[in-house]
Amino acid sequence: MQALLRKHRQDKRESILRKIHKFMLDHLKLHLTGKVVIVGIGNTLKSDDGIGSLLVARIKDKVPYIVYDAGTSPENYLGKIIKDKPDNIVLIDAVDFGGTPGEFRELEGEEVKTINLFSTHNASISLTINYLQNNLKVDIIVLIIQPKSLAFGDKLSPEISETLRKLEDWFGKEKG
Repeated sequence: MQALLRKHRQDKRESILRKIHKFMLDHLKLHLTGKVVIVGIGNTLKSDDGIGSLLVARIKDKVPYIVYDAGTSPENYLGKIIKDKPDNIVLIDAVDFGGTPGEFRELEGEEVKTINLFSTHNASISLTINYLQNNLKVDIIVLIIQPKSLAFGDKLSPEISETLRKLEDWFGKEKG
């Protein structure tokens, strides 16, 4: 009986997450207009932390947007992004926000300034956003993905692999 109840709760949670993810991706789609820059952030040598970098590598030739893999140092790409003069920017990163591994959230740049997110990179996402907003009139969306493991290694957890596949497929279909 307990196992059945746990299964029911898990199924319900997964159903709710699917609806939330659909809503977030529908909102993200609204920002894939005009000149768009997508920036993947991540360390591919620290398991799930590499999802931002891996995702942009997979979509780079499938989307009509400017795509950068910033690795662990998005601050090194600020000059290029400003020079591109985009209308919209999408930052993609693995961030521990207390969710279920593979769960993702989409935040407006302004929202990131008011919450405390744990990022493993040299400069925080909020510093990157502040700099871009001070130099451009641009909408910034941050797609954050809950990692399962940040241990050294180049293998993704199954949950992150599944999210990577889903997001790659989604971006491949959303061509602006």
